[in-house]
Amino acid sequence: MSKHSTLIRALLVVAVGLGCACAVPRAAAQSGAVRERPKWKDFGESLERLKWDESKRAAVQAKAKKEEGRKAGEEVGEDEVVRVETSLVVCDVLVLDKQGRAVAGLTREDFQVAEDGEAQEVGTFALGDDMRVPRAIVLVIDYSGSQYPYIKMSVEAAKTLVERLGPRDRMALVTDDVELVADFTGDKGKLRKKLDSLAKRANDEGGFLTKALGVPRRRFGRSAQFSALLATLNEAFNAEDVRPVVIFQTDGDELLYLREPVVEPYVPPNLPPDMHEEALEYVRRSRRMIAERRREFGLRDVHAAAEKSRATIYTVVPGYRYVGLTFEEQLKKSAAARERQAAVWRPSAAMRERMEDRRRRTPPEAVRRAFEQLATVQQTLIDLAALTGGWADFLEEPEQAAAIYERIFSDVNRRYVIGYQPTNKARDGGRRRVSVEVRGHPEYTVWGRKFYYAPGPEE
Repeated sequence: MSKHSTLIRALLVVAVGLGCACAVPRAAAQSGAVRERPKWKDFGESLERLKWDESKRAAVQAKAKKEEGRKAGEEVGEDEVVRVETSLVVCDVLVLDKQGRAVAGLTREDFQVAEDGEAQEVGTFALGDDMRVPRAIVLVIDYSGSQYPYIKMSVEAAKTLVERLGPRDRMALVTDDVELVADFTGDKGKLRKKLDSLAKRANDEGGFLTKALGVPRRRFGRSAQFSALLATLNEAFNAEDVRPVVIFQTDGDELLYLREPVVEPYVPPNLPPDMHEEALEYVRRSRRMIAERRREFGLRDVHAAAEKSRATIYTVVPGYRYVGLTFEEQLKKSAAARERQAAVWRPSAAMRERMEDRRRRTPPEAVRRAFEQLATVQQTLIDLAALTGGWADFLEEPEQAAAIYERIFSDVNRRYVIGYQPTNKARDGGRRRVSVEVRGHPEYTVWGRKFYYAPGPEE
């Protein structure tokens, strides 16, 4: 198990949107030909160019060498994205009734759209399950040690998602190692093999050591989930992606290493003297480790990238839900989590006794603080998905994975894809607010992003 995952677990102890895409050519959604995407080169390269600017309290990014060296009018390589002048704003929305059920059967005439308060004319319209509208899907999967109980079932569930891909859909796989395991492809066999390789890394049941010694050879990811997500948002999608989708499966434990983190190492209150000294020394070591590995970006940079990427993010959180529960409910979840960890990692009897002794001597206020920390991490993951018009779900039991992935695919299919040419033609890079309503039905909730970014003057 990585030191990163161990650190986070020890520190925690226990523990509406309107999706709008801009600069999308009309032909991208209506052309009958399946256009192959350029290869995704040097994945993670955008992270290497980030530098934290304390005065701006944000990450700044130096231009790539190929951008610095390109002159006006210079031809681009055939694998690079060619920008288009025609802009089409595409809104990917889900309509829900009062009971939270998806509303089907709506038409173009049922929708009214406004941008910054000014009415817009709906120009294009499609149903979410229309196979003519291609989807670019990236699965960012965390296979670190803390995810071990869920990896195998998650991989199998992801393969059901692969089987549901349409003929024009393309999917890519990214891990919390900031590794592009599979570039965008419609080859379902290739995607299945790549997913199986992740399960094999986490528990190589057929490896030499397993056969010879009976010891599984395990390799886990390094818990750089937000780094992998940020690289995906910055690099994965281009102007021709009408429906970009990210499935972000993680417990979010890289948050400690981000700038201006929402959680930090702390000494729990009212610990017995011996446990207080141990916790104090542990926090000192943890802070040194975090300082050495601090990322060059913060959560707000991830939010900004999510806003500009136009992607709808669905977050799958493996583990028990603590956010929104009472303290008594959280205690029950914590007990179930301990039993699961014991079943997976099989600590010795002596180790289990030491753990139980520490748990008995931990005061309730310290436990409550740990739950608050964990709930903060989970709320951060929920908010990230909601910002993009998606949602988060909790994978509390491994066997729930298939149902969650099916729900994601069902949500994508039940959406409406609405496009319009904005009356505001200014290429100022400004943030434009968009509202979509269903005529005559104020009781309906339209779920998705509420804004998009206009192209900049140099785009």
